[in-house]
Amino acid sequence: MENHIFELQYALDTFMFLICGALVMWMAAGFAMLEAGLVRAKNTTEILTKNVALFAVACTMYLICGYAIMYDGGYLLSGIEAFSLEGVLADSAEAGFDGDSVYSGASDFFFQVVFVATAMSIVSGAVAERMKLWAFIAFAVVMTGLIYPMEGSWTWNGADVFGLYNLGDLGFSDFAGSGIVHLAGASAALAGVLLLGPRTGKYGAGGKVNALPGANLPLATLGTFILWMGWFGFNGGSVLKLGDAANAHSMAMVFLNTNAAASGGLIGALVLARLLFGKADLTMALNGALAGLVAITAEPSTPTALQATLWGLAGGILVVFSIVALDKLKIDDPVGAISVHGTVGILGLLLVPITNSDVTFLGQIVGGATIFAWVFGASFVVWLLLKLVFGIRVTEEEEYEGVDMSECGMEAYPEFVSTG
Repeated sequence: MENHIFELQYALDTFMFLICGALVMWMAAGFAMLEAGLVRAKNTTEILTKNVALFAVACTMYLICGYAIMYDGGYLLSGIEAFSLEGVLADSAEAGFDGDSVYSGASDFFFQVVFVATAMSIVSGAVAERMKLWAFIAFAVVMTGLIYPMEGSWTWNGADVFGLYNLGDLGFSDFAGSGIVHLAGASAALAGVLLLGPRTGKYGAGGKVNALPGANLPLATLGTFILWMGWFGFNGGSVLKLGDAANAHSMAMVFLNTNAAASGGLIGALVLARLLFGKADLTMALNGALAGLVAITAEPSTPTALQATLWGLAGGILVVFSIVALDKLKIDDPVGAISVHGTVGILGLLLVPITNSDVTFLGQIVGGATIFAWVFGASFVVWLLLKLVFGIRVTEEEEYEGVDMSECGMEAYPEFVSTG
């Protein structure tokens, strides 16, 4: 009887992991549509190519070495037999089944690898419209194969940071990755943007900021809804188990709070944009929803639904101010990725101790600083090497004509759009 209960829980937990992983994989489509909508028409094909390529690179590099670095085991390097059903059943029998089943190692890898791709997707939008495609892909190899897995080993795997200190001992917690995934992606993006420079014509004399509007706001809106939907898998799957009443209830609360935070973020950004600019800015509203989702990701299980709404509201307000501030600093981010995932990612980490008494503000600050310092520093070195050896920016003429033609040799809308 006990063995049957174990197998049922094993099946439920593994099935939950796989479904949530598929939802997170669908976020790749959300990033692709969001970014394709927020860039100019002449750069659409290239941004789509970057998104599909980075997903494939992330999955391959994490399979080859990333998972092994992050969890001291590995998938390909240690052999697939490590995740066989026989091995799982043997481990459970040896430890003694106590009603808390384990899930398939293969499903764990699948769930983890789509998080890696999400972190890399954040980078693509920030460097859009002026970066060489192959320089971006080369960076994706290092980011997904080494940089992300290293900081993941210090956080979700509990390893000491270069043998110096342990974030868990300091009271650090990041439930689904406000810092581990989102701040990491934004840190890598910031390093690239600083070396890349702004798009031609984005900033004028006297600090003037020139709008370079995206070509397809319906597509950007669709992308936001896809990300919103995928986030239920992102946060919900991070509960890790479903096969008992307590975890099932926890997952339901995570879904509820994730949705509440997104709603609060959109409302906050929409209202603030109306007060600041006199108009209901759709792009700010979309980024507000995403900011609300990032804000709740660090701890979606302990707040009440009202608190989750307020956390999202704070994220939506913060992202508007952050986007405006970065423009004043002439840090050009076409889609607002650094603000959504970086600035609000920090906020998400700092909100955790308010509702989770096991977490400390010191731990969150040190954890966030560690993630930023490592990812930004390592990324800056990689971007700089690529810049010195191959170059990372297209020519001024190629940028004017659109990187679709120079990098991909085709336009996304050939019958409707001129490249001039």
